[in-house]
Amino acid sequence: MNVLFLVDNFPPESNALAVRTFEHARVWVGRGAGVTVITGVPNSPSGRVYPGYRNRLRSVEVMDGIRVVRVWTFVTANRGTVRRSLDYLSFMLASVPAAVAERPPDVVVGSSPQLLAALGASWAARLRRVPFVLELRDLWPESLEAVGAGSRAMNLGLARVAAVLYRRASRIVCVTESFRRILVERGVDPRKIAVVRNGVDVELFARGDARDLTRASLGVGNDEFVVSYLGTMGMAHGLEVVLDAAAATLHEPIRYLFVGDGARAADLRELATRRGLTNVTFVGRVPRERIPALLAASDAVLVHLRDAPLFETVIPSKIFEAMAAGRPLIHGVRGESAEIVEAAGAGITVAPGSAGEIAAAARRLRQDPDLARGMGRSGRLAAEREFDRREAALRMLSVLEEAAREARRPR
Repeated sequence: MNVLFLVDNFPPESNALAVRTFEHARVWVGRGAGVTVITGVPNSPSGRVYPGYRNRLRSVEVMDGIRVVRVWTFVTANRGTVRRSLDYLSFMLASVPAAVAERPPDVVVGSSPQLLAALGASWAARLRRVPFVLELRDLWPESLEAVGAGSRAMNLGLARVAAVLYRRASRIVCVTESFRRILVERGVDPRKIAVVRNGVDVELFARGDARDLTRASLGVGNDEFVVSYLGTMGMAHGLEVVLDAAAATLHEPIRYLFVGDGARAADLRELATRRGLTNVTFVGRVPRERIPALLAASDAVLVHLRDAPLFETVIPSKIFEAMAAGRPLIHGVRGESAEIVEAAGAGITVAPGSAGEIAAAARRLRQDPDLARGMGRSGRLAAEREFDRREAALRMLSVLEEAAREARRPR
């Protein structure tokens, strides 16, 4: 079984797409599959090429048995419609000929956070005469509309591209049940839709250690209750509300830790400084291997998205990392994600956009250590039982194998 995966983010980038693709591909290789990933030079979200890499026409490396082919792209920060569109377009144009030059695959996979990458994967599959599998991680153009981005003409164009992809795909792998329901409502054949939720490497996040040392390196006091946000700081996340919560608890031993980067990171830093929020710390982007230690240094983990109907259908992958690390969640996302947290007893759900509820949840967990520890234990058990990334990877591999078998059957 040879899998060709076109994806515009891959380690050492550490966003959810890069991590899921890498961890799945590593499991597939372990099961004897050949996996080639075509991607760009690592630069997200800052638009600065990572040390040790150059933006070349083509370069090849091997990571944990995965063949990684990097192609030239227009590198830019994760902000600005025109420049980001050029980035996406350049990857599509470069990835298709790179895919054709690789050894014949049994299936080609493309992922939807960036529709043009998925469109390129569909073309590559046609040229190689093999099935195309769409991994549906976001709905477009709804993801833009939810944050007030994109022109009417652009969103109409994206809707048409999405419809083409749904039609061309031999299989569609959704990351939420909500996405599956929406596709069926739109007339997509339910027989070609599978749901493979995100998960987590439970062993990796069980190894978080050096709590005191990590806290000391961050300048966190022993008596401070640390609420951490780890991940992208973009338009969809509505993190200004966290600064409002910090203002409400400014004179209490609660510290808000932001780890990551994104389109709104600089603005959030400036706003926190202007408001004199001395209980807010920004760490910036860190290597993936530091995340378990940062989670271990945290007392609670914050997950938040803006209050928009679309976000009721998504499941932020960072909830699984917090659960695996045994840390209680302060969870500000409605819908399917909140149902997971509540069913697991893994944290406190709050209304998106409510600084008062975020502050109250932080106070409650600080004042009741037994509650916090209990929620952390419950989350860890749920991660082990239901959200192990290896099991998710094997479910997706079975979908790819089924698509390849079906394509080989006589018609």
